[in-house]
Amino acid sequence: MKLEPRRTARYYYLRFIRLKGHPSILARGVAIGTFVGITPTIPFHTILAILLSLIFRGSKIAALITSIIISNPITLLPQYYLSWQIGNWLTPGKHSWEDVSVLMDAILNGGRFRETLAALGEIGMDSIMILLGGGVVLALPFTLIFYCLSYMFFSSIRKKRLEKKVLK
Repeated sequence: MKLEPRRTARYYYLRFIRLKGHPSILARGVAIGTFVGITPTIPFHTILAILLSLIFRGSKIAALITSIIISNPITLLPQYYLSWQIGNWLTPGKHSWEDVSVLMDAILNGGRFRETLAALGEIGMDSIMILLGGGVVLALPFTLIFYCLSYMFFSSIRKKRLEKKVLK
């Protein structure tokens, strides 16, 4: 299988353009997907994206697509590393990167739900809290930025659709 980044980017761009709904609902979905995609919650991304979309009344499809785009094998390691660094900086307990690398190995090599949960249990609750705390702090500014950008994006698409309807 050949890796084609341009084709993949175009595919997701077209998926976003074809989404229907009010710009604020779609933007909330993108923001939720961004938040979930950046936080180190790999085995639960789909569940969290749908659950948070229901709670905050955002687009479930936009949340799922965005979380897939944000959390991919290329961005996974930097996201977990930054989450660990920020979490270590914010919390009094210090944990080594070796504690987190067990989880990263399970995600990158195995990728199965059971192995990932076993790795989560292995690193301990303190490390999980450090990762989650750092991940939330890391995700919040990106969530706000992506909400604003996607709101402008979906508003312009809606405006073009309305203009096109009027002209017909």
